[in-house]
Amino acid sequence: MEDETTRHRDLGWAERIEQAHARIRPLVERTELVHAPEIAPGFAGKLTFKLEQRQRTGSFKLRGAANRIRLLSPAEAAAGVTTSSMGNHGMGVALAGQEAGVPVEVFVSPHVSSDPLERMRELGVVLRVVGSSVLDAEIAARRAAAESGKVYISPYNDPHVVAGQGTIGLEMLEQLPDVDTVFVAVGGGGLIGGIGAYLKERAPDVTVVGCWPENAPALHECLRRGRIVDVPERPTLSESTAGGIEEGSITFELARRVVDRSVLVTEEEILDAMRLLRARRDWWVEGSAGVALAAFLRHQQDYEGRTVAVVLCGGNISPDVRGVLTP
Repeated sequence: MEDETTRHRDLGWAERIEQAHARIRPLVERTELVHAPEIAPGFAGKLTFKLEQRQRTGSFKLRGAANRIRLLSPAEAAAGVTTSSMGNHGMGVALAGQEAGVPVEVFVSPHVSSDPLERMRELGVVLRVVGSSVLDAEIAARRAAAESGKVYISPYNDPHVVAGQGTIGLEMLEQLPDVDTVFVAVGGGGLIGGIGAYLKERAPDVTVVGCWPENAPALHECLRRGRIVDVPERPTLSESTAGGIEEGSITFELARRVVDRSVLVTEEEILDAMRLLRARRDWWVEGSAGVALAAFLRHQQDYEGRTVAVVLCGGNISPDVRGVLTP
């Protein structure tokens, strides 16, 4: 709705996120935040985990998708929406669309694994497999949306999507008011942008740590260079954080403001973190969640005596990664 969207732009991030929280409540789970000292028994602080792998679609992405879908005008909802995805965002838009009666079209690259494709089909989306990369799918989806007049729902470059992801920060502050450090895996920047934006307004002393795989550091490298650039990537277990940042993305400036520290981790560290969570808690998480824990484990001595929250952003493990996780 144009009026509501205009009012949204006039709000601070915390207010946008608080409104998103109320808006998406009927669809989105309030996930647990669990104290799990056995994950790092030598850590002289409090270690907690936000369990987004238990979200309805197995990922935090439902939050942003639900917020964006619920802000469509009646005409926009009737026309349907278009998006592009590696899997988690597409499933979020698909479920939010199904619940609201909004037709959904998802563009994917040929590299998306069969599990999310099947789940999206079950939710009634129209799937378009195009190009050879995530970027190809995004370009095709944007072009199709422009030609059809449909709303394109970006996985990260949309303030309503970012506000939805930021509801994790709101929940964490309610669940753990003394939290002082948060570790978040970073892909396009919507998750850390939303969480960080909320925390910087409502709890500005909280340290926000951005976590990247060494093999896919797109936004990290953009931040380091001070501008959005193409960043070569190698295969990573953290499939859902792979891919470049589109020119003009709102998450670039947002990340510049909210990320206090950046950590890059190896594929071996990611795998070790995923196996550790499975062995000690029976938590099956995807590679992006392993990135956040791996970053904490590498630098845990720097946070002695602090109250740390690690965001486990999803649990949708592709068959390829599952094969590595369970040799």
